Amino acid sequence: MKIALIQKRYASSKKRTVKKTVKDIVTASKAGAKLVVLQELHQNEYFCQSEDVKFFEYASSWEKDIAFWGKVAKENGVVLVTSLFERRAAGLYHNTAVVFDRDGSLAGKYRKMHIPDDPGFYEKFYFTEGDLGFEPIETSVGKLGVLICWDQWYPEAARLMTLRGAELLIYPTAIGWFDEDSKKEKKRQLDAWITIQRSHAIANGIPVLSCNRVGFEQDSSGVMDGIRFWGNSFVCDPQGEIMTRAGEEESILYATINPQRSKEVRDIWPFLRDRRINGYRDLVKRYCD
Repeated sequence: MKIALIQKRYASSKKRTVKKTVKDIVTASKAGAKLVVLQELHQNEYFCQSEDVKFFEYASSWEKDIAFWGKVAKENGVVLVTSLFERRAAGLYHNTAVVFDRDGSLAGKYRKMHIPDDPGFYEKFYFTEGDLGFEPIETSVGKLGVLICWDQWYPEAARLMTLRGAELLIYPTAIGWFDEDSKKEKKRQLDAWITIQRSHAIANGIPVLSCNRVGFEQDSSGVMDGIRFWGNSFVCDPQGEIMTRAGEEESILYATINPQRSKEVRDIWPFLRDRRINGYRDLVKRYCD
């Protein structure tokens, strides 16, 4: 199965950004991609750099956005993984991945569970933690374990998706550097980000697809300069081998996934079989005091 990750920079408005994204989806479909993954909150700028109630307005188009991206998926005959700002009720919002099957139907959604609250990433101001659990989404190309950005640091989330039958782990992401960070610190951060996700592939014996934003986005509040999203979207196989990786520019990243490869890897590296589940009770505790 050929897949495509679309790594984009924000194009100064939702209208222009969506237009460019749709153009890339068309290109990916014509190139034979059956599964297309978009980055986190791909319609707008990464607005969580500051806390401002005006940005809740971005969630007001939630239902129209679902109808629009479902139509895009159908017109291009692809399974499409989107990342949208969900308005569930007044004062209740989620960072939600919505997956559409190739006929445009809503295959399922996942509400981001792990919500950061760091300088420049004030997501707890905007998003309520998810309540749909770690449930794979059944599609015409297989069961997709869709998680979102901050979730990528937690092996528990990847494991639970796997134990429920996920055949791929997919992470729409928005992560970057502050320009004032040193080169060594930037390298450490990027290496950690890639390594933790490769480890999910290895531990669970399934491919990982990570699609990140790219480009500099200014902090609209003026408190900080802004974030330079580092791109580096990648796909790795069930042994953690990097199959393809982008740089720090806009790109469409292609890879071909062989479902048989997961079986081959799991047969020779039976990490799931050898888990000592009777000894894992303390994993549900915050800390073992």
